[in-house]
Amino acid sequence: MTISTITAKGISVSLDLTVGHLADMVVDSGGRQLRPLHRAPWIDEPRETLPKDLPEGTVRLSGDFLCAPFSRSDVEEAPLHGWPANSAWDVVESAATADGWRAVYRLRHKVMGATVDKILTLRDGHPFLYQEHVFAGGRGAISVAHHPMIAMKGGGRLAFSPKRFAATLDEPLEPDPARGRFRLAYPARSADLGHFPATGGGTLDLTEYRMEDRREDFVTLVEADHGGPGWTALARSAEDDLVVVLKNPAELPITMLWLSNGGRDYSPWNGRHLGVLGIEDGRAAIGHAASIGDNWLKREGVATAFTLGEGQGVSFRHVIGAMPLSGGEPPHAVTTENGRMRLAGASAWEVPFDSDFLRIGPTAAA
Repeated sequence: MTISTITAKGISVSLDLTVGHLADMVVDSGGRQLRPLHRAPWIDEPRETLPKDLPEGTVRLSGDFLCAPFSRSDVEEAPLHGWPANSAWDVVESAATADGWRAVYRLRHKVMGATVDKILTLRDGHPFLYQEHVFAGGRGAISVAHHPMIAMKGGGRLAFSPKRFAATLDEPLEPDPARGRFRLAYPARSADLGHFPATGGGTLDLTEYRMEDRREDFVTLVEADHGGPGWTALARSAEDDLVVVLKNPAELPITMLWLSNGGRDYSPWNGRHLGVLGIEDGRAAIGHAASIGDNWLKREGVATAFTLGEGQGVSFRHVIGAMPLSGGEPPHAVTTENGRMRLAGASAWEVPFDSDFLRIGPTAAA
């Protein structure tokens, strides 16, 4: 394993260059070290003890990574979630800047003929990782998603920018009770995130992550038209902190939640993958072929792929941050303006933030 670590005042981020996953993110704040990102419990186990057909991205599952395509690679041959999540990246440049650090990494594989760069930026005093991915050239179209996984010891509470609705797939991730379990109904849909249909009847609250609910669930949230950044805020109960994930909805119009809490009983999961929430902002359906063909999201007017082309470039941006929080309640509003982020809930507070980074405008609110 080869790790590339970048640092700025109050924050450090490490990238596992063997698969392009974030191996660690540490935010120093208020005398504490906040570590929001998940690391699979089998990473340090000998490779021969794991299933032989396990994709390298699952073997080294950690932090966040780029999916291109998202889920099945059924157009161009590649492992689950594509080469960006399963193969080597090289350091193109990594150096201090006037106010932090900037690093550029390049995927050794090409994706649909395109060169793929990952740009990580840290700013002094900002509790955020700023990410950009750039596809240069290529052909056809590609679905994409970020795959940040947040780890929790005691569950947490969630809040979101405005969403049109939430929906599950036709089938759960683990339909066989001999292999796993789920709590949500499939297929199902609701405009009320606090009351989503549950399997067997009743409803569940998508804004609450409960450790006692052993489950493997997947639900897609479609962004509403609100003119601001798309955001997800997770108040982690045991950790007494707040994790914030942000996007530009014009680039990444959906947020897919992966609730993985002891819901798989087979190797390497073995019921031990606990307290994990994937907050997967994307432009995708399930699988490459579905994303570039007809799919239920397209019928809702939601883009599910970027078009590639020789002499053309495609890029999208994403932000992950963490900060101390007491009280366990996430904010109900997030605004960014003039180099600051303002979070409003039971109380209101501000933190430094690059308000131009997501390319939404000088003032962005939701």
